[in-house]
Amino acid sequence: MPFKKLHSDIREKLDDLEIITPTSFQSKSIPVIKSGANLFCTAPKDSGKTTTLILTTLQKLKCEMVGNAPRAVILVEDREKALELYDAFIKHTKYNSLRVYASYEQLHIDMQKSEIFEGIDILISTPKTMNKLMSLNGVSTSQLMIFSIDDAEFLVQKSSYTAIMSITQSINKCQFVLYSEKMHPILKRFKSYFMEHSKIVTI
Repeated sequence: MPFKKLHSDIREKLDDLEIITPTSFQSKSIPVIKSGANLFCTAPKDSGKTTTLILTTLQKLKCEMVGNAPRAVILVEDREKALELYDAFIKHTKYNSLRVYASYEQLHIDMQKSEIFEGIDILISTPKTMNKLMSLNGVSTSQLMIFSIDDAEFLVQKSSYTAIMSITQSINKCQFVLYSEKMHPILKRFKSYFMEHSKIVTI
C-alpha cells in the first residue's frame, strides 16, 4: 500500500482526513514518483491526481523546511487554480514547518519577489508569473528537487507553452511530473526537452 511507505507526518494527516485507501491511480503512480523518475501521469477526473501531487511533494521534501529557495515548484493554469491548490496544501502542512506560497499575475511582482526572498519551500505559480520571476531573478531554482504541473492540458495555449519552455531551459536538474486527463500531442513534445527518459502512468 503506497500510503504505508509515506512519511509519518503525511500518514497521520491522511488518518485525520479519513483517507485510508489509495485510488488505483495513486497505487500505480506514488511508487514511481517516489523513485525519482520523470513522469507523465494521465487519469480521468477525480482519480486522485491532485492529492497524489500534494503527498509526493511533501514526501520529497520530508515535511520540513530547509533553506530559503523553493525545493518544489507546481505550475497551474491561473489564479483560481493557484489559490485552490494552496488551500489544499495548507490542509496537509498545518502541523509541519513547510512554507507554501501562491504566485500569480494579479499580485505585484515586486511584492512577490520580496515575499519569496524571505524563504519558501513550495512555490505554486502560473507559467507566465514563474517565467517573469525567473527573468527578474525573483526566484532561485538552484535547490529545486521536484517540478510538477497540475492539469497540464492548459500548456497547449501558446503563451503557456512558450513560458514552460523558457522556464525549464533554466533548470539544471530536478524531477518533472506532469498530471493530465489525456496525453495531448503537445505534451508528448516535452519528451525531447525536459521530460527525457520519462515514464508514463495511466489508468
